[in-house]
Amino acid sequence: MRNHRLITLVLAGLLTSFSAFAAFAQTGDQVVGTVVRFTSASTSVDVTIGEDNPTVRDLLSRLPLTMILEEYAGREKIGYFDPELDVQGSPGSDPKDGDLIYFVPWGNIGFYYNASGIGYSDLTIHLGTYDADLDQLEQLEGEVTVEVVQ
Repeated sequence: MRNHRLITLVLAGLLTSFSAFAAFAQTGDQVVGTVVRFTSASTSVDVTIGEDNPTVRDLLSRLPLTMILEEYAGREKIGYFDPELDVQGSPGSDPKDGDLIYFVPWGNIGFYYNASGIGYSDLTIHLGTYDADLDQLEQLEGEVTVEVVQ
């Protein structure tokens, strides 16, 4: 009986994960415009997905998830994925303040708020944009839940 319950829970989890992946494995119209919410203990920041590429699709297929965000170099908030996101076929970008990016060499996302002097790179993949002030970003640290909200 106990093994039966465990198998049922595992299958339910697999079906949920597959459903999330299948939902974002469709056309680009269903990916672009998706809103992903990052929530810490004291604030939340919404990101509007602006690209349809393999990296975005991989990110969306993993949601919901929990990750750790931290300040980096007075330029961005970053968090890491394990395993790293799929980048095959995703174009580079020229990040701007307000962009959520994925930095290929380190396998991290970054909420840029001071992108001055950073130019185009094939290793910086644009995921979406956010609208938050510096106070909100300061509070977006530590354990953060990430989920699709629309």
